[in-house]
Amino acid sequence: MSDFIPKEKNGSAVQTAIDAAHAAGGGRVVLEPGIYLSGTIYLKSNVELHIPAGAKIQGFDTPDKYDDISDPDLVNIAPEGSRKVLLAALHAENIAVTGQGEIDGQGPKFYDTNVPSTSFFAKPPHPRPRMVQFFGCRNVKFEDVSFTDSPGWTFYLLNCEDVHVHRIRVTGCQQMINNDGLDIVSCKRVTVSDSFFRTGDDCLIVRAIRKFPDDHAVCEDVTVTNCVLDSWCQGIRIGCPSDDTIRRCAFSNITFKGRGNGINIDNPVRYLSKKWNDTGFLDLRDLVFTNFVIETERCPIRIYAEKGVKLKYIGGMTFSNFRIRSKQPIKLQGNPETAIDKLRFSEITLETPGSQAIVSEFVRKLDLNQIELISEGKEE
Repeated sequence: MSDFIPKEKNGSAVQTAIDAAHAAGGGRVVLEPGIYLSGTIYLKSNVELHIPAGAKIQGFDTPDKYDDISDPDLVNIAPEGSRKVLLAALHAENIAVTGQGEIDGQGPKFYDTNVPSTSFFAKPPHPRPRMVQFFGCRNVKFEDVSFTDSPGWTFYLLNCEDVHVHRIRVTGCQQMINNDGLDIVSCKRVTVSDSFFRTGDDCLIVRAIRKFPDDHAVCEDVTVTNCVLDSWCQGIRIGCPSDDTIRRCAFSNITFKGRGNGINIDNPVRYLSKKWNDTGFLDLRDLVFTNFVIETERCPIRIYAEKGVKLKYIGGMTFSNFRIRSKQPIKLQGNPETAIDKLRFSEITLETPGSQAIVSEFVRKLDLNQIELISEGKEE
C-alpha cells in the first residue's frame, strides 16, 4: 500500500491526497505533524487516513465552511436539523482512520457559552456540524485517534457493516448539549473496545432509526468492551420508541462515573414520531450487560416505557456483576400496553441514600439472584 502525503497543511490538500489514493486503487494518506484547518473531508474506498502523533485536523469554527451531506437514502434523516460534517464517507468500503493524532471540532465556538459553569451552553440557531458521519459503509476501522470537542454528534455511523473501533478517545466539553460520543444507528457487526468517552450528552448510543413509516431498520450484533464513560446525560442509551429492531448486543467491562444515568433505555411519549402519528414501534431484545462499575448522581439502570407508548417488544435482558453507587434507584417501569419482559439481575451490589433501591412496575418476569441492596433510607 502506497503512502500519499498532503502537499500543504489544510483540508483541501488532505482531500486531494485521498482522491489520489482512491484513484490509484487504494493507499494511506499520511499527515505530517502540524495543524490542518479544514471543512468537509470525504474518505473514499480503500483509503486509510493516518493521523500520527503531532498531527491535528482542526475543523473550521463556522458552519458555512462545511458541506451539506446529501444522498437519496438520507431523506428524513438529519439529526438536529444539520447535514454538515467534518469527516464524511458515503457507500465506501475498506476505509480507516488511524494514528495517535487528533481531530478537533472546536465545538464550544458554535455555542453561546455565557451560562453558569454547571449548565449546558445555549443552543445556537445555526446548524452545528458532526465530526464523523459514515453512511452505508463496509469494513470500517477507527483506531487510536483522539476526537475532541465535536460541535454536534462526534460519530454518526448509519447503515454500516463490519465496523471496528479500538483505542479511541472521545472528549467534549460537558457543557455542550448534543455532542454524543458514538451513535451506532442501524448497523451490523460493530465492535468497540478499549476506549474512553467523556461528553455532555450520551456517550454510547445504539438505535435503529426508520426513514419512513414502513421502513425496516435493524441494528444488531454490537459488542462493546473495556471502555470508560463519563456523561452529563447517559453513559449508554439504547433505542427510542419510534425505532425498529435492536437485538443481540453485548456490553462488558464498563466503568461509568458521571452526573448522568448509567444505562438508559428510555421510551417517553415526547420521543414518538409526530409526523407518523406513532404510538411506538421498537422491538428490543437479547441484550447482555456484564461487569459494570457505575457511580452516578442519577439512575444507574433505567428501562422505561411511558403510558401511551405501545412497543412491539422490550425485554430479554441480562445484567450481571454490577457494582453500583447511585443517588437514585434502579428503575424498571413499563405500562399497561407495554410490559417489560424477562429481565435477569445477578450478582448486583447497589448502594443508594434513598429509601428505595429498585422500583419495578409492569414487568412481566423479573429474575433476581445474589442481589445486595444497601439503602440508607433518606433522600438527598
